[in-house]
Amino acid sequence: MTTLTSDTIVAEDTFTDAVRLEGYFNLSISGTISGTSIVTVQRSMDGSTDWKDVDTFTKATEDYGYEPEFMYYRAGCKTGEFQAGNSIVIRIGREDKAR
Repeated sequence: MTTLTSDTIVAEDTFTDAVRLEGYFNLSISGTISGTSIVTVQRSMDGSTDWKDVDTFTKATEDYGYEPEFMYYRAGCKTGEFQAGNSIVIRIGREDKAR
């Protein structure tokens, strides 16, 4: 697997870098996520505007998704959805197609 972006979220209104995806991809959420924290996964056509919420998580998870066309994804905590003291590690990756 190839890591496309990996960040530790320690404040509200903080997201991973946007990554362009097509096909299957992995989402890993780990670290300390408790209380009122919500991790939101968002999708955008251009990677900079018009972010749409596609899923939310309130606990650690190892998950995967499928995107049938090229889209940009990011994940993080929106304003009011992060509890102080948490340290949420988010990783988005995919299969290394170069092999």
